[in-house]
Formats: sequence, C-alpha cells, structure tokens
Amino acid sequence: MSELQNFRNKEADLDLAKKLNLLVWIISAAVLGLVVMMQKIKIPLPEGADLSSLPGFHALLNSMAAVFLILAIWAIKKGKVLLHQKMIYAAFICSFVFLLSYVTYHITTPATLFGDANKDGLLSSAEREVVSGTRPYYLFILISHIGLAALSFPFILRTFVHAFTNQFVKHRKLSKKVFPVWLYVAVTGPVVYIFLQPYY
Repeated sequence: MSELQNFRNKEADLDLAKKLNLLVWIISAAVLGLVVMMQKIKIPLPEGADLSSLPGFHALLNSMAAVFLILAIWAIKKGKVLLHQKMIYAAFICSFVFLLSYVTYHITTPATLFGDANKDGLLSSAEREVVSGTRPYYLFILISHIGLAALSFPFILRTFVHAFTNQFVKHRKLSKKVFPVWLYVAVTGPVVYIFLQPYY
C-alpha cells in the first residue's frame, strides 16, 4: 500500500475536528483583535532596544514559508505524504514566528510610510510626487497582501485541522483554494519589504 493510500484509509476523528474548529475561530478572532489593537496602541521600547532588523527578518520568514509551501505541494503530488507534512509544519512555524515578531514590531514601532524619504512619519506633497509612479503598485500589493492574509488565516487553520483529523477529502478540497492564497501572501510579504526598505 502506498504512503498516500495508507493516510487516506485512516478513520476521521470528527469529535476532535469539532473541538479544533471551534479553537480555530477563537484563535482567528484573537489574532484579528491583536492586529487591530497594534494599530491603535504603541508600547515604548526599553532604552537601548532596537527592533530595526525585524522587517528584514519578516521578509526572510515569508520567503522561507513560500519555499516550504512550494515543496509541500511538490511532495504531495509525488505521493510523499510525510515530506508534505514536514514542509507544511515548517511553513506553519515560519508563519507563526512571523506573526509574533510582526505584532511585536508594530505594537512598539511607528508605521513606515512608502515614500517618506526624510522619515518624519509624514508624506509631503513633494515626497508623494517622487513615488507617484510606483505608489499605486505598492498600494495594490500591500492591500491585497493584508486583506488576503486576514481572510485566509482561519481557512489555513481549518485546512490543517481537516488533515490532522483525517478528513482528507475536505482537506484536499479546501487546500486547493487556500494554497494559492497562502503562497501569494508569503511571496508578497517580501515584495512589500523591498518597496519599504529605503524608508525604514
């Protein structure tokens, strides 16, 4: 029996799935609340603390998540379920560490504005004019990145729950929709960083 067939023959644990799905929505609501809160609340850093390297670290984590996701889809197409699992776990870890670090950075650090050459936290008309040609592309990527990240988060978790509880038909059906969105979010994260890098 193949590795893939062996997994497909496992019995679904529906009781566990029900409990985990409830947890998914609780976690999703908590994360959304945290992200909204970090826009409104700023916690001052201790003297001497420097988080300026975190945006680059975030871009690295997103890039690694994208690579692991691509390897995960390659593995499952080859019937290598265990390798697929390992790559998904690795992508999850990268995304989880990213989320913690992202919130830490943004709850302590003022937002960086695209085009803010003098880094005063304001975008003057002259600064806006300089980036007028690239700003629409930046905003499109940024807004789609943030929007899709927020929308996909609970469904990424649900896809994981389907696999973890051996509901492989549901897992496969949902993952076909979730995977390209998760990959888009992972790839556009570093792109946003590249746009903003001169203004950190």
